[in-house]
Amino acid sequence: MKKREIDLILTRMLDQHRNVSDLNITVGKPFQVESSGVLVPVNMLPEFKELTPFQTEILALNLINHDRRLTKTLLKQGSCDMSYSLPGKARFRVNIFSRAGDYSIVLRKLESMIPTIEDMKLPKAMYKIAQEQNGIVLVTGATGSGKTTSLAAILNEINDHKSVHIVTLEDPVEYQHPHKKATFNQRELGIDFDSFANGLRASLRQAPKVILVGEMRDRETVEIGLNAAETGHLVLSTLHTVDAGSTINRILGMFNTEEENQVRIRFADTMRWIVCQRLLPKVAGGRVASFEILGSSLRVKDSILNGESEGKTFYEMMQAGKTFGMTTFDDYIIGLFEQGLITQETALAYSSRKGVVGRGIDLVKSARGEATTDIEELEIDKEYDKSVSRHF
Repeated sequence: MKKREIDLILTRMLDQHRNVSDLNITVGKPFQVESSGVLVPVNMLPEFKELTPFQTEILALNLINHDRRLTKTLLKQGSCDMSYSLPGKARFRVNIFSRAGDYSIVLRKLESMIPTIEDMKLPKAMYKIAQEQNGIVLVTGATGSGKTTSLAAILNEINDHKSVHIVTLEDPVEYQHPHKKATFNQRELGIDFDSFANGLRASLRQAPKVILVGEMRDRETVEIGLNAAETGHLVLSTLHTVDAGSTINRILGMFNTEEENQVRIRFADTMRWIVCQRLLPKVAGGRVASFEILGSSLRVKDSILNGESEGKTFYEMMQAGKTFGMTTFDDYIIGLFEQGLITQETALAYSSRKGVVGRGIDLVKSARGEATTDIEELEIDKEYDKSVSRHF
């Protein structure tokens, strides 16, 4: 199979549906794409009702294109990551992985245009993040929730306003930032460095002011990230966690019990923002992002140092810190419902605390003059007391 044949298949997959985010090639299924969060089949000529193990393996090997490092990684670890360009059309982040001896492929479409905070309608706190001089900023969420896009928008804001050196460590490079005010050096795992820990360690000798680490995957990377933040660098990174509290617990949980107190002190001093993301289905189709944002404050530092307690939870601090750019998922989701972007069912399904969101939705519906319950014809039983007294 030649490159132009692969490009023809990928082009066909991209063009057949709108809002395509991922291309899925799996044994036993037809060619599929994820459109607005839903997997849908792609019609091909000739028709592929079920892909065979041979077909997916041939595609995988041609995407790898005789790269010895990727081949070794795939055979040893069972999966490998790479990037692939479709000239004039799109770029992809590719993951090839084995499943019961067969190979499957998922290609994540990368946007070519650098996102901006304004165009993406991201929370105003993102502007504050871009103004930070040092410390750690973590953007968290499930795979495909838009973490990389949010970080790219923050880096673009820095690029527009600061003359600084920015080093990124990515797997692979997704958004290719032009040199504006800032100077960018974007490095790719496997080509420019062999692990995030080693790449981060080397970056400290490259005189950056801002360092982007694709993912805090292990204890060593977190340790070096803390060192970088303590020495005056702004470190941006991601984690796969569901909310702000679990993010802090994940960081602390990477270290031994005897190290915990010291790590709590270091993280309390260096943590600037934790931004958590979830993608929700919109009423009119497509998806909309919801956010949970925790910023640094004296109360937050105290809870990182000593742990959460009654009346001192991160959830309560985010609720109280709205004027400083903080928000909980629940408050943000209520706002999306108020704007008519999501349904009541979606709001409750993606909430952290259903009771909080339920009350918020009732307030919104009351303000609109809508009914908040489907129970009708309630009335007081005026004969109740009389009937009770007759029995005595």
